[in-house]
Amino acid sequence: MFERPQAHSERAILVHIGIGARPAPEALDEFRELARAAGAAVVGEITGTRDRVDPGYFVGTGKLDEVRQALAAQRGDLVLVDHELTPGQERNLERELQCRVLDRTGLILDIFAQRARSFEGKLQVELAQLTHLSTRLVRGWTHLERQKGGIGLRGPGETQLEMDRRLLGGRIKQIRRRLDRVHRQRSQGRQARQAAETPTVSLVGYTNAGKSTLFRRLVEPNAHVADQLFATLDPTLRRLTLPFGHDAVLADTVGFLRDLPHALIEAFQSTLEETRDAALLLHVIDAGDAQRDERMADVDAVLDSIGAHAVPRLEVFNKIDTLGRPPALERDQAGLPVRVWLSAATGAGMDLLLSAVAERLGQGRLHGFIRVGPDQGRLRARLFDEGAVLGETHATDGSLLLEVAIDPVDWERLAATEDVDPRLLECSAARVAGLG
Repeated sequence: MFERPQAHSERAILVHIGIGARPAPEALDEFRELARAAGAAVVGEITGTRDRVDPGYFVGTGKLDEVRQALAAQRGDLVLVDHELTPGQERNLERELQCRVLDRTGLILDIFAQRARSFEGKLQVELAQLTHLSTRLVRGWTHLERQKGGIGLRGPGETQLEMDRRLLGGRIKQIRRRLDRVHRQRSQGRQARQAAETPTVSLVGYTNAGKSTLFRRLVEPNAHVADQLFATLDPTLRRLTLPFGHDAVLADTVGFLRDLPHALIEAFQSTLEETRDAALLLHVIDAGDAQRDERMADVDAVLDSIGAHAVPRLEVFNKIDTLGRPPALERDQAGLPVRVWLSAATGAGMDLLLSAVAERLGQGRLHGFIRVGPDQGRLRARLFDEGAVLGETHATDGSLLLEVAIDPVDWERLAATEDVDPRLLECSAARVAGLG
């Protein structure tokens, strides 16, 4: 058995093998950033191509010798493999290389364990780690196969492996029960927001696309921001003030990633429900990323997997300051905002984003003007109670000209109870713009 290294910046050898094709440089760059995000010092990289995976070691014997030599030359502490290894492959590699071996899933889980701060986040990470570990208990080290024994304790007993499985299963059940309680609390919070008719806007996107910077710019000046993968992990909800005084709840969620481990998606279901139940998704994209199309597709795949494929989306192309292009708002053929170009770092284009969000959330509301006479004070008061009045102008004849934005059903109901002609509201032909 090899010694576990003490707490320090561990020296890592990266192994990236293309199966059936040459490994993409961008994928290796991302894996290198993952290793650094975990606190590893990358001291060597081994790349190559194979037609198919070796069932015993994942890599062939030639590459295995190459990794062994790199470990000796660079005094490496561990090997990071940019693929998912089977328990047997991981065990075989550790035995041959005499050091720790971590696959892509294990590396991402380690990063999440470092970044989790809230009670819920820590529970979710622990659940994902234990679920991953449970597959690693099969045919493990020899001490796991020994039975408990000793004077007065001899007999069939229980193997160490069986005991570990039982303890692991018990802890997983306990965590699931705690997360169920958190899930119920979150559901109650969402129901309260829905009852108050406060829509939720959720930030989604590939990790390091600038979601936390945008969140900080919009609602939370003290939000943690760092130029690294998974800089923030725990979901954060804050009130977002939209134009004309309307409010929404802005949710910052964990960044997505290529080949995001299934165990993480399962463990973070309660957090991702904030995304699935949102009224609008802001898909934050690094405008200068050469791989932005592929990363947009990766985010779409994760959203599909959590049942959020039908939630309306507004694309936010961030970091335009790195491209030298001006802010812009793009619309579809129906005139609906579909894309905003901005810089969360400099603040350029934030007004366009807020207007676009407000317009998307207010889609379908009536927008127009109504003249209220001196004897219609009750109608004026009801419109203010509905939060429908955007502006008020006094006329010389004593009447008032109100700019109104209101749901069609609410207007029909109000007009009927106040005995006024619904056609008095002179509506614009376009959908309401800039309203929540």
